[in-house]
Amino acid sequence: MIQKCAKMHKLEEIFLQEFRNIAVIAHVDHGKTTLVDELLKQSGTYTAHQKVEERAMDSNDLEKERGITILSKNTAIRYKDTKINIIDTPGHADFGGEVERVLKMVDGVLLLVDAQEGVMPQTKFVVKKALGLGLCPIVVVNKIDKPAADPERVVNEVFDLLVALGANDEQLEFPIVYAAAKEGYAKYEIADENLNLEPLFETIVRTVKKPTGSPENPLQLQVFTLDYDNYVGKIGIARIFNGRIKKNETVMLAKADGEQIRGRISKLIGFHGLERIDINEAESGDIVAVAGFETLDVGDSLVDPNNPMPLDPLHIEEPTLSVVFGVNDSPFAGLDGKYVTSNKLNERLESEMKTNIAMRYENAGEGKFKVSGRGELQITILAENMRREGFEFSLGRPEVITKEENGVKMEPFEHLVVDVPDEFTGTVIEKLGRKKAEMKAMNPTGDGQTRIEFEIPARGLIGFRGQFLTDTKGEGVMNHSFLEFRPFSGEVEHRKNGALTSMETGTAMGYSLFSLQERGSLFIDAQVKVYSGMIIGEHSRPNDLDVNPIKGKAQSNVRSSGADEAIKLVPPRKMNLELALEWIENDELVEVTPINIRIRKKFLDPTQRKRMSR
Repeated sequence: MIQKCAKMHKLEEIFLQEFRNIAVIAHVDHGKTTLVDELLKQSGTYTAHQKVEERAMDSNDLEKERGITILSKNTAIRYKDTKINIIDTPGHADFGGEVERVLKMVDGVLLLVDAQEGVMPQTKFVVKKALGLGLCPIVVVNKIDKPAADPERVVNEVFDLLVALGANDEQLEFPIVYAAAKEGYAKYEIADENLNLEPLFETIVRTVKKPTGSPENPLQLQVFTLDYDNYVGKIGIARIFNGRIKKNETVMLAKADGEQIRGRISKLIGFHGLERIDINEAESGDIVAVAGFETLDVGDSLVDPNNPMPLDPLHIEEPTLSVVFGVNDSPFAGLDGKYVTSNKLNERLESEMKTNIAMRYENAGEGKFKVSGRGELQITILAENMRREGFEFSLGRPEVITKEENGVKMEPFEHLVVDVPDEFTGTVIEKLGRKKAEMKAMNPTGDGQTRIEFEIPARGLIGFRGQFLTDTKGEGVMNHSFLEFRPFSGEVEHRKNGALTSMETGTAMGYSLFSLQERGSLFIDAQVKVYSGMIIGEHSRPNDLDVNPIKGKAQSNVRSSGADEAIKLVPPRKMNLELALEWIENDELVEVTPINIRIRKKFLDPTQRKRMSR
């Protein structure tokens, strides 16, 4: 109890301080979360006895496993007399919806750029959004301890990028800090000593603008992220632009459609480090969490009921890709999962949409739900979370969302950047050419690598990653971000090889798989249960082939003259959720259960398949 009182006292003091609100933006894997970790440590936010994991801000299992940030998260640190609210954002373009709305809540950005890789596609995506909102960046050239780091080249690249994106004179006068976040130091000049992050703290306090509102004005608060708690219900994480907010106070909720609802703030939460602490009051410039409104949505405002002045609702970019989630109707349905009905699937997707506003879903009937998002990764992350929760379902092939403008069919285009070893550039350019990609730039980056930039229909990227990794022997790196909608560009080349489909139900035998492996590459091992219509591998030719993987060796009591040949099976291609979703064609589905990921034909009966293919 004494500790809690001390915490409360500590938080009350924060009201007497100045605020700085910043977002950390960068391309995926350039070190945002690691930098926030170090800022938390060096600001003294953690107590001496507190044990903290690496990349503490990446809180859910998938973020830890993949080493990427999926959801934007906020924290707060104290530096001298200033409270700095920091929002750690995702770097992947599929989660651009998260970044976009977060930027409206801050007064400055830390733009992290890898000292070796330089400016990457998602760097451009997030910087374009930040400049459009008039934010001035602090450029942090991170990972300067890398052997191939070239900070001067990277600073020039950032300057060229800002000029190309139409930055104003104030934005082009950006301060530069050189850092190695993992080692915990930052400095103004490369030649300076490696000490701590003090130069970065000082730069933030000195150059990030103070919040413009005043505590004396009528209340204006806007929600930018949602959370859910079984005890208090919906929680809105919001920035106070004007006025003060108190616990148990009656306020007006102004929705984006103009509806106004009076209600009471049942809970007011402040941030300090990784902790959320109950507070009684907060004022203009701070970032807090509020509860008490069940209909709260991202972009809604909480305002003074006597003088309501709602803020402009937030614009969220439209989804570009959709996948059909369906009830699992395979012969093995219900063996692994806890939740298998369409009602459970509907409930789960509905609850996802409460907090994830970059996604949409609609009930397509017959136990099918069309889920739309910003990319394959965003949708597979949702599917992976659901299977871990005990759901069973099927996924169709991803499709891009097209729209019509003035009678012209429009489709989304992506800006694609690939880094490939020099000897594979010809192959990659040729394969992308068949997918309607247009090459825009090609630059050797030294060390035997070439960086090539393309503009490509989003359809052309579905299923390309696996092929790209094979073509570059696993050494290629590809990144892409949404560009714009353009007129439809005609048919794009699909998968060239057919499928090896099981014609029997049973257990796959090593003897049978041994003779099948010369027909193509297998996805399964011996002793795996299969059913008729399940795909067990990729055919080496364009046509589909029905095969029998459960046939065992005929036994007889006659001894053969020579010993049996030893059966040697090539290790199968293990298909995870992303690879399976990229691989399938329109007549195929991915069956997802908590234990297994299988690929199957939509129509399991071979006669029905032939009829439907005509």
